Amino acid sequence: MFEDKHITLTVSGSVAAYKAALLARDLQRAGAEVRVALTAGAAQFVTAETFAALTKAPVLTDETWWRANGQIDHIELADWTDLAIAAPASANLMAQLANGLADDAASATWLATAAPKVVVPAMNTHMWQAPATQRNRQQLVSDGVHVLTPATGQLAEGYAGQGRFLEPAEIVAQIGQLGLFVPQTLAGKHVIVTAGGTRERLDPVRFLTNDSSGKMGYAVATAARQAGADVTLITAPTKLSSPAGVTVVPIESTTDLAQAVLSRFPQADALVMAAAVADFQPEVVADQKIKKTTDNDEFILKLKKTPDILKEVATIKRPKQVTVGFAAETQNLLVNGAKKLHDKSLDLLAANDVSRSDIGFNGDDNQVTFIMADGVTDQTPKTSKTLIAQALIDRVAQLLATK
Repeated sequence: MFEDKHITLTVSGSVAAYKAALLARDLQRAGAEVRVALTAGAAQFVTAETFAALTKAPVLTDETWWRANGQIDHIELADWTDLAIAAPASANLMAQLANGLADDAASATWLATAAPKVVVPAMNTHMWQAPATQRNRQQLVSDGVHVLTPATGQLAEGYAGQGRFLEPAEIVAQIGQLGLFVPQTLAGKHVIVTAGGTRERLDPVRFLTNDSSGKMGYAVATAARQAGADVTLITAPTKLSSPAGVTVVPIESTTDLAQAVLSRFPQADALVMAAAVADFQPEVVADQKIKKTTDNDEFILKLKKTPDILKEVATIKRPKQVTVGFAAETQNLLVNGAKKLHDKSLDLLAANDVSRSDIGFNGDDNQVTFIMADGVTDQTPKTSKTLIAQALIDRVAQLLATK
């Protein structure tokens, strides 16, 4: 994940500082070369010797600052850094970093570092929720720093609350998902991604929908953004947080989705239709709630086809544009997928078997078969939707490069 990357780990004065040693180890296992900047407060919990032994590199502290021969320590370390991580980041360190202070070795190194930066907070829940801390968090985010959300759990004070330091393995996983070192293969490109299950209203309080969680589409939008694209995410209602750096267009029905896609597609380079689109909608939508009465033991619902969005897209698609579809199937996966790709003039289709309980709708994992326009197929292993999204975006970038 971090092969041959130089990571500077800034450790501040928190009882969670001992976990930073485990984090350093996990980063090394992920392929990184790690060096540590230790604040005076952190040195009260974990010694510089511990980190020196783990990283096989000198540790920058206030005591050793300016003692190197022929170099300025914090600048040398800042220039060496490919990724700066402050973990654990106390409320005090967050205040220093948000306000550009450089009054010790750790904060001076951070200020001089031009590489991507990640802050992993750890503090009492009242300190985390304090308006000043939240202002500092927002300032860091505005400055382009990735601030991870602390866990909720048992704190050093003996009670539960938000502010607990994330486990090292979770930190590595979350940083990996930020895509900080993803090649910018889609820089300058505009990609539209659709996500979620559309809703077709029966009346003001009821609707027809499907089991889609939106996770696959959101993962694709995130992967496209990490690859440098300008991303528009057109999404049906979900319980997911909006991906960072993405323009979100909320919709509800298939008709809404069609209007949003068709109005934006002419200006796009690629469209990935990951939304689970309803095939039918009620012919008549009731203005008032449909009531159950003593004389209506049955309720007959008449449906009509929804707009075929990808078929309409095909009529306005230009030669240099790329369109990608998803096919959620319960049988004849490859046959049905290939037919959809041909009928909708797609460049790529991702077909997945949603009859399986271990993948697909609502889960974090998936397995898809990529079907190309030339008939070539490639099945992924069962893996996270994040990794499948990255594989799909790699293929989109390759298709755009050949157009």
